[in-house]
Amino acid sequence: MLAAQRQELILEQVRRTGGVRVADLVESLAVSDMTVRRDLDVLEHRGSLRKVHGGAVAPEGPRTEEPGFEAKSTRQEDEKHAIARAAAGLVEPHSAVGLSAGTTTALVAEYLADTPGLTVVTNSLHVAEVFHRTARPDQTVALTGGFRTPSDALVGPLALASIRGLNLDTLVLGVHGMQERAGFTTPNLMESETNRALVEAAATLVVAADHSKWGTVGISTIAPLDRCDVLVTDSGIPDAARAALSERVGRLVVTDVRPRTEQG
Repeated sequence: MLAAQRQELILEQVRRTGGVRVADLVESLAVSDMTVRRDLDVLEHRGSLRKVHGGAVAPEGPRTEEPGFEAKSTRQEDEKHAIARAAAGLVEPHSAVGLSAGTTTALVAEYLADTPGLTVVTNSLHVAEVFHRTARPDQTVALTGGFRTPSDALVGPLALASIRGLNLDTLVLGVHGMQERAGFTTPNLMESETNRALVEAAATLVVAADHSKWGTVGISTIAPLDRCDVLVTDSGIPDAARAALSERVGRLVVTDVRPRTEQG
């Protein structure tokens, strides 16, 4: 196989999954570790990907770039379902739970739809719609007001007024990126303010973030890593990231990703 063909296969996988591992590429391409690393060097030099410890991820965009909900919903689908299922398992029945906006938290809502006695507070139109469809009479859902962002979050003064003064048992927070120095971040300044209010209202913070979020830095920090009580991610997280997160967050939960047909 020519180098150009290998590199195109690598890029195709990065586009599809958000990242690749050197060890996996060595096996799938039947080439040496050195050859894979040389290909990654070439692709990084072109700006096609960004190397991380043990592999590579999609290149980081501008820190204020905010993809829409539909665009994000097709990325890392199996990972997000595994993470959402695990995160939902951390929410107790008959508790007050906050769900921030995001594609992963919208899936968390799907897994919580049959949980009895929940009081749900959210600034996500998609999350509210999930609970509206199931309409359990023993669940209460409060949707904040506010201005709508590209990711379908409600933000601004009305959202803040809805959240401040609340006391939540658990917040499940979706994030745009996470990094050791910057913490959990977002590309939208107003959404960051709303998410910080949700974090302040919560006794327990659960962050649900797939491996592609590691190393991505949005313009505004929501919370430092050590504010997180439980971080739920997937097995694609690089080893260096796993070590850094294990030192900083209260508990790291790494889900085993399987095709959704096998997840039950």
